[in-house]
Amino acid sequence: MSGSGALPRILTIMGSGETTPTMTRAHRAILDRLGERPVPAVLLDTPYGFQENADDITARTLDYFRDSVGNPFTVASFRSADVDALTRETAQMRIREARLVFAGPGSPTYALRQWAGTEIPRLLAAKLADGGAVTMASAAALTLGRLTIPVYEVYKVGEAPRWLPGLDLLTPLGLPVAVVPHYDNAEGGNHDTRFCYMGERRLRVLEAELPEEVFILGVDGHTALVLDLDAGTASVVGLGAVTVRKEGRSTVFPAGSELLIAQLVAAASTPAFGSGATVAQGPTATSVGDPAEAPTSRPLREEVANLERIVESSLEECDAPAAVRAILALEETIQAWSRDTDQSDALAVARSALRGAIVCLGELAAEGSRDPAALVGPFVDALLAERLRARASRDWAAADAIRDRLMAAGIELHDTPEGTTWELGSATPVP
Repeated sequence: MSGSGALPRILTIMGSGETTPTMTRAHRAILDRLGERPVPAVLLDTPYGFQENADDITARTLDYFRDSVGNPFTVASFRSADVDALTRETAQMRIREARLVFAGPGSPTYALRQWAGTEIPRLLAAKLADGGAVTMASAAALTLGRLTIPVYEVYKVGEAPRWLPGLDLLTPLGLPVAVVPHYDNAEGGNHDTRFCYMGERRLRVLEAELPEEVFILGVDGHTALVLDLDAGTASVVGLGAVTVRKEGRSTVFPAGSELLIAQLVAAASTPAFGSGATVAQGPTATSVGDPAEAPTSRPLREEVANLERIVESSLEECDAPAAVRAILALEETIQAWSRDTDQSDALAVARSALRGAIVCLGELAAEGSRDPAALVGPFVDALLAERLRARASRDWAAADAIRDRLMAAGIELHDTPEGTTWELGSATPVP
């Protein structure tokens, strides 16, 4: 039971994608349980406080919650333990007063160093004990357990795999775990980056060093484990799964699973572990021996690839309207994902696909034997409308990409106070 009884106690662990369209519904559902909108909510910026682009990450995150989720957030800014007393006390006050605290990308070890000896771990624990919600994603999720993986130090610097002490906010809730977000990560391509970039070999090394009672709680990308601490229940939402792993064997709870928190603990001690058997753990879970069988979620890349296929087939069939619709859908997809704070190359790949589709339109225009302006007019007009929308939303990169690719295809743009005109080759400008 919560101390005040006024607010539910909710802990949400997100594997990745915390500021993308895939997690919007999960954020809204949590906020809906915390009272009338706008719900007092804060962004705790410590995990990425060391990054040169920290201001940009904060701005994108605030934009996402305001525009996509529909609830404004304030910032509990605590980027370093060296902040002045006023900044420190302001951050702590905002955490105390908020009904929801959110923290996301960055470095878990950096965050833990900055929080050590401060009130922040106690304030987070009090939120879960007395009423309110805490959502930890990506790097911040790593800090929740009894132990944490120093991801940057191992994966980027090459240090030996090891555990460091975490916040241990979960053991008092009955979950003696080490949280591993990005569990199904596949960014490595030809090398194994599952399990938060550790891969199977290094995860086995780490697993052998766990205390007997501790197990791994893995959360896939674009997936959330929502723990209702008052009801003692756990829900898996999103695109992937949650995995309980102990001694090399895993029980996978796919999206849509509804279970008791106690069942997560029971999954780690089931006789199936160590027996070599593959069994079902209730209606929603599957025990597997090879973690490579876990599903991989790459929603942005998959959507971009699908739209690229539509553009290609539409051009082959000379279906100009379908090609334009696919290109516009591609641009809208980029816009929807533009606030993603995950520092992968997925958005760059998507923008490259958009530029490539525009080039294909330019090549089609160059091959036309009839009036070129009439041939490419529907495409150019649609892209100019998209450019106008990008400029209105101050997405200069998208606007410039459309302009540059049209110019590379031989289409010149002229911005005037009355609007934009264009011309193809030596043709008369077309309004």
